[in-house]
Amino acid sequence: MGLLDGKIALIFGVANKNSIGWGIARALYREGAIIALSYAMDRLEKRVRPLGESIGCELMLQADVGNAAELDAVFAAVEETYGRLDVLVHSVAFAERDALAGRFVDLRREALLSAIDISAASLIEMARRAEPLMTNGGSIMSLTYNAARTVVPNYNAMAIAKAALEAITMYLAADLGARKVRVNAISAGAIKTLSAGGIAGFRDLLRYAEVTAPMKELVSQDDVGDLALFLASDLSRRITGEVIYVDAGHSIMGYTDVEALIGGDGDG
Repeated sequence: MGLLDGKIALIFGVANKNSIGWGIARALYREGAIIALSYAMDRLEKRVRPLGESIGCELMLQADVGNAAELDAVFAAVEETYGRLDVLVHSVAFAERDALAGRFVDLRREALLSAIDISAASLIEMARRAEPLMTNGGSIMSLTYNAARTVVPNYNAMAIAKAALEAITMYLAADLGARKVRVNAISAGAIKTLSAGGIAGFRDLLRYAEVTAPMKELVSQDDVGDLALFLASDLSRRITGEVIYVDAGHSIMGYTDVEALIGGDGDG
């Protein structure tokens, strides 16, 4: 018996085998969930379809999360195929490249609004469509990052989008709790993904996260997947509106002597 036997899970944002959403899909499937996948654009289909087929996905649908008609089509397909939805995963983030580098004060307004719309406001759109399908309660989760609460160089527009996402999580949890629908966010440590590659200096960020985390290691897609499994299951039945960290403890650290950790002499 799996923790999610017979549960229907819809996951947005899988782009390739390194996507956090794919790590979540694998974990939920391992415990018995029936998985439906949605990817952002046509050119990703050749990467996503083999992944979906490997876990028996019946539904693999393209959807621009900023397009209401395409979102409608995805949720209509889930309703027609399964009649309900138990788990919704928002693993979607986008910012224009120039919004992920340079000084924050130089951030273009249009780039900021675009990042918020795709990376945060889209969760509201998904939740509105998921609610009537979650007839037996359910779990909605999204992916955030500690740059929502602390300054991370070059994260810029995405940091503001993640802060909005965390606020949205609380408000959705308050609205949907009476229907036994839980809404939480997973704050994952730095992970090398397709979208993360667009952040200036990301390799340095990965190295910094590894040497400064109390556990002295990075997290993986599987680590995030296992936390998502907990949130999708009845084990988390009284947890909602929370931001839960899986980052090897990196987020608890204040000042860290990086030179000492990497063997420097501290004079550079």
